[in-house]
Amino acid sequence: METILGIDYPTWWFFVIGGLFSGYAILDGFDFGAGAWHLFFKKELNRRIALNAVGPVWDGNEVWLVIGGGALFAGFPVMYATLFSSLYIPFMLFLIFIIFRAISIEFRGKEEMLWWRKLWDVCYSISSIMLAFLLGVVLGNVLQGFAIGENYQYTGSGFFEFLNPYAIMTGVTTLALFMAHGAIYLLLKTEGAMFEKLTNLLQKGMIFFMVSFAITTLYTLLYIPHLSDDFKSAPVLFAVPVLTFLSIANVPRLASKKNYKLAFFFSSLTISLLLVLVAVELYPNLLFSTVDPKYSIDVYEAASSERSLGIMLLFVAIGGPLVLGYTFFVYRTFRGKVKLDDHSY
Repeated sequence: METILGIDYPTWWFFVIGGLFSGYAILDGFDFGAGAWHLFFKKELNRRIALNAVGPVWDGNEVWLVIGGGALFAGFPVMYATLFSSLYIPFMLFLIFIIFRAISIEFRGKEEMLWWRKLWDVCYSISSIMLAFLLGVVLGNVLQGFAIGENYQYTGSGFFEFLNPYAIMTGVTTLALFMAHGAIYLLLKTEGAMFEKLTNLLQKGMIFFMVSFAITTLYTLLYIPHLSDDFKSAPVLFAVPVLTFLSIANVPRLASKKNYKLAFFFSSLTISLLLVLVAVELYPNLLFSTVDPKYSIDVYEAASSERSLGIMLLFVAIGGPLVLGYTFFVYRTFRGKVKLDDHSY
């Protein structure tokens, strides 16, 4: 088997996809979170400021989702096919809400009528909430596993089987995390009375996240035992959850000191570490089968040919820095507090 630095190609591709989805979660996570808070802002001016805080970057953030989905399809076609056929409903709902969210952002300022703007405000906020929740639902199902039988076929029968208790808890936790992340981002982009309001909202968001995270973690330890197997066999891996908890604790500490730039860094780091934790819990599996462990799909069964992976890793080595450079350029260009003008939403 071909390797780079002693690591085989399927494992490298596992890292690549993890990195892409981590980038997506950090970037689109804060604008989902900002959208989830949108209806908490009662004044028209505050809603416009909140919308323009994400206005220049939201569509660029979704580039990471497109690249991540393409990389998943190209690198692990078996896993891609099984995942999307097993969770068809949440993925279709995600697509519908992401369309409505984009429409809401673009249509809101096209007319001056109050009812028109309120309508799109509600659509924007609900869509943002549901997108964050559905991402967590998909993640919860991947962690828990679902009914995969022979030939990687989904054998589940329930129409709403994806809405199991663990998936719902993971969805709520993901929403809470993104809301805290989004509140910190808005604090970096606002000032005055709205800034003061957001400091209170951030406190509530952090409490919401910590409570939901604690409940989900306890449920995981008690009822999803296969996720802790790697930690039992390799105690050094406990460094990952320890670093995650330290990163989470740093967010409210820094926020209390009004160091929101560093708080945003640690909320981003928290998202990354939580996904690293997910990767450790999964690897080498990609999808667990609740029918029989022998039907679980691992990185080697799901991967494309070594030649294909090798060529695609070369493209990643070239294209990855370009995407990172573009993202850095956009955020540097639109840094600073929001100032409304004639071209604002």
